[in-house]
Amino acid sequence: MLALLCVSFGLRISEALALRWLDVDWLRGTLQIARGIVMQHVDDVKTRESERAMAIDSELLAVLKSWKQATQFGDGRDWMFASPIQCGKLPISYPHVWQQFQKAAQTAGIPQFGTHSLRHTYRSWLDAAGTPIAVQQKLMRHSDIRTTMNVYGDVVTDEMRQAHSRVVRMALRKAGRVS
Repeated sequence: MLALLCVSFGLRISEALALRWLDVDWLRGTLQIARGIVMQHVDDVKTRESERAMAIDSELLAVLKSWKQATQFGDGRDWMFASPIQCGKLPISYPHVWQQFQKAAQTAGIPQFGTHSLRHTYRSWLDAAGTPIAVQQKLMRHSDIRTTMNVYGDVVTDEMRQAHSRVVRMALRKAGRVS
């Protein structure tokens, strides 16, 4: 569920771990990004732009509702990813999350995979979906569009190869080499 939320919203791991159930507006279908947590210390989000309400797709809202019903920590003030070891008083720790990601990556045959990779995947998927760059900036919650374009600009899916192939086909047609 943690990975799903990170890749669906482009959340930083510090923001995802700091989510409480009260951050979900079930009627409006929004998720409020209001805080971050680093080394189990709650603080503000990284930037002013980062703090915002984001629309939740209805299918994801249903998955969240199921998760809320399944977890033993489902009250409004509870952490969405509460630590059973801490009796729900804190979210699960980042080192634990990182270890689980590493195990999953190793099982999948991925040599290096950090939690921030999900944020980069989100940006690539927005691009693949044809989302305008200005919308991507807002969804990524960047204050500067250059961050969206330059730091998160690499396409990690097959779109570059497909785009290249389309251009080659056009060029070959113009040269009379392909019918």
